[in-house]
Amino acid sequence: MDNSKLLSTHQFDANQLVAEHPPVITDRNKFVVFKLGLSKHHAESPSIGYSRWGQVDLPKYVNKTDIELISQNEYFSYPSSTADCIEWHLNFAHEDVFGFYGGPLFAQDEVQVAEHPVLGCLREALLDLEIDRTTVQNGQATPILVTGVERRCKVATDRDAAAGRPYGLYGSEFQGASEEAIKRATTVLDPPTKSNIIAMESPPPDFGLYTREQIIFIFASAITGFSAAVNLSRRVKKDAKVSIHTGYWGCGAYGGNRELMPLLQIIAAYCADVDILQFHTGGDSGGYMSALQTLEEIMPEWEEISLDLLINSILSMRYDWGVSDGN
Repeated sequence: MDNSKLLSTHQFDANQLVAEHPPVITDRNKFVVFKLGLSKHHAESPSIGYSRWGQVDLPKYVNKTDIELISQNEYFSYPSSTADCIEWHLNFAHEDVFGFYGGPLFAQDEVQVAEHPVLGCLREALLDLEIDRTTVQNGQATPILVTGVERRCKVATDRDAAAGRPYGLYGSEFQGASEEAIKRATTVLDPPTKSNIIAMESPPPDFGLYTREQIIFIFASAITGFSAAVNLSRRVKKDAKVSIHTGYWGCGAYGGNRELMPLLQIIAAYCADVDILQFHTGGDSGGYMSALQTLEEIMPEWEEISLDLLINSILSMRYDWGVSDGN
């Protein structure tokens, strides 16, 4: 299924972005990472694509496809695309895309921008040029996709007392670390790799049981973002496989349910004709494994099932909201 709705598209030159729209950094530790990442910046292939997509029309029926589901124990490592497989990585976005990259926050969104520092420059260009940068509009999903952005450094966020980060660097731990610990944790990539990004926001935090409207929004957001990635990939090479890397989207600061969010993403990947869905558990595979088990119970093999019936089955399981992790 592909009923992607392209709302806008722009092309940027990475070298021009760095020269004319430098990142605006307000946190001392974030400044260290960006300074290292952008040191001696020059992109040999500087073209960066930016596109914004309207929410798709949901299918009436869904069925399992021949998708390859892969569980990765670690966080994103950003493998490069090949001639035969185009790689995409989620950005667990706020509705104002990349809006907090320069401050003290260091959750998934901000880690990704720090490792791809030209995304900070892109954010400033969007502001300066008054280009729409919202991933949700009037209650509808409008994911933003960015192609060809360099990953210029990687930041270790694990616990390592000898390296000056006894509690790691993720979330609120980042701003309290020493400058020396930040330098030790940051590895400049030479040469840099290139990544394709899908920025989309999950429902804002809530409590109690998930509503039908929330489940539909999650599903619509995921299928819109995934379908857009498939659409852009097939423009590059018609028969290329599309691999999407995701994880517990919306389950950190937003307190999303760690079984429901993987479940809905997998179903969305079926509908979007994704070839490979790689779920990064970050060492906690429990929710993902439960989602796979639930999927077997509610979706018969190779049989179409109405979306209404599927949503009713999910609602009957009474998924409830979790608690924010504070990051």
